[in-house]
Amino acid sequence: MFYKKYIKRLLDILLALICLPAVIIICFVFGIIIWLEDRGPVFYLAKRRGMHGTIFNMYKLRSMKVNAPDIRNEDNSTFNSRDDPRVTKIGRFLRKTSIDELPQVFNILKGDMSWIGPRPITTDRPLENYDQKRLDRLEVKPGITGYSQAYFRNNISQEDKLQKDAYYAGNVTFLGDVKIFFKTIQTVLLRKNIYTN
Repeated sequence: MFYKKYIKRLLDILLALICLPAVIIICFVFGIIIWLEDRGPVFYLAKRRGMHGTIFNMYKLRSMKVNAPDIRNEDNSTFNSRDDPRVTKIGRFLRKTSIDELPQVFNILKGDMSWIGPRPITTDRPLENYDQKRLDRLEVKPGITGYSQAYFRNNISQEDKLQKDAYYAGNVTFLGDVKIFFKTIQTVLLRKNIYTN
C-alpha cells in the first residue's frame, strides 16, 4: 500500500524527468516528419478516463490521417489492422515501435498517468453504466503500459483486458511493476501482438 500511494508516484516523476530530454527530441524529429507527410497537427489529444473516472487529454503523436473516422471493433476496442488505410506511412512505424505513446510522459508529469497501469479507457460510456471490473481499474492511475499491454497487447478481447487490469489495480506491487516494465520492452522490441485484425 505504501508503494502504491507514495513510492510509485515518486518513481514516475523521477523516471519521467530522466526521459524528458530524449522524449522532446524524438517528438521534435517525428513531429517534422508527421507534418511533412500529412500537413496537420503533430499531436493527437484523446479524451480518456483516469483515476476515479476523471476525464483528461491523453497525448499521442498523430499516426492517422487528418479527420480519419473513428472505427471500433464489436467490443468497442480500437480497430487496429496491418492494412488500415487511415494510418499514415510514418504512423505505421510509430505504432509498431510504440513511439506514438511517448508524449504521455507529459501526462505522467501532470499527474494524469503513471508509467505502469491499465491503459486509459475511453469516455463514450457513462460511469453509472460501468460494471465492477471497469470501476475497479479506475482505482489506480492509467499507465503508458500495463499488465495487459505488456503480456497480451492486442491478442485478447477487450473484456479480458479489462478483467486483468482490474486484478492489477487491486494487486499493485513494486516487483509486479518491474516485471511489467521489462516485459513491455520485450513485447515492443519483438513487435508482438500489434494488430487485432
